[in-house]
Amino acid sequence: MKIGFIGLGNMGAPMAVNLANAGHEVTGFDLVASAPEGVTQAATLLDAVLHQEAIITMLPNGEILRDVAANVIDGMAPNTLFIDCSTVDVGSARAVAELITALGHDVVDAPVSGGTVGAEAGTLTFMAGGRPEAFARAAPLLDIMGQKAVHCGDAGAGQAAKICNNMILGITMIGTCEAFALADKLGLDRQAMYDVVSTSSGQSWSMTTYCPAPGVGPTSPSDNDYKPGFAAELMLKDLDLSQQAADEAGAATALGKMAAEMYRAFVEGGGKGQDFSAMLPHLSKVER
Repeated sequence: MKIGFIGLGNMGAPMAVNLANAGHEVTGFDLVASAPEGVTQAATLLDAVLHQEAIITMLPNGEILRDVAANVIDGMAPNTLFIDCSTVDVGSARAVAELITALGHDVVDAPVSGGTVGAEAGTLTFMAGGRPEAFARAAPLLDIMGQKAVHCGDAGAGQAAKICNNMILGITMIGTCEAFALADKLGLDRQAMYDVVSTSSGQSWSMTTYCPAPGVGPTSPSDNDYKPGFAAELMLKDLDLSQQAADEAGAATALGKMAAEMYRAFVEGGGKGQDFSAMLPHLSKVER
């Protein structure tokens, strides 16, 4: 396929490369980053979408997504497949879907889980929203960039699933970090703590796959001086999106709200640029 890829940052670039390596003709555009090897550099945003069969976006927020959609829609070929892999608010995802489907195109909102490691390895998980027919068209491309794609429902459902998933992740990571910090103060060895919890009722992905304690469990960013696999400021963004959605839906998410407040304090207090699991050394310094 001829694919236009808009947004070639830490996530978008390796995703575009995987598509190119699979034999697709990929043209990329980014305001800052250059196209990676194997991807043709577009001179302008419009050049990236002209004559393409599919357009994929990986953008920072809903406002930019809306702006990009409004600016490329007139240059899209008939019956283009538009896949947005950004993590944005549900309202923006639905507004863009309405705008583009009104002109006869297929739209899928497909935010991802898996971080930069998953983007490079092609092992991302996609949470997709859109018409079943649109998802069926997108599935072969999602299969190249990831290992699993779940159709969650109509437009915006992918974003809703991503927001809920990452609210759980933010809450459980804080709980895991608080437990390690408490264990330290109680004189409990971190390895012993891990050995018990990883096989007991306190087990979670934050503990067994992405352990925030260095030298414990599988290798994770904590073993690399907390260089980000998923930056703390991105977790804060997703938690803020969860609270925006909760306000709009009238949902009670007290722990989600508290997690957002704690990550905001962490990011603004020097945690920006660190992995979100660096909440552990941050909490270890906090006194009750």
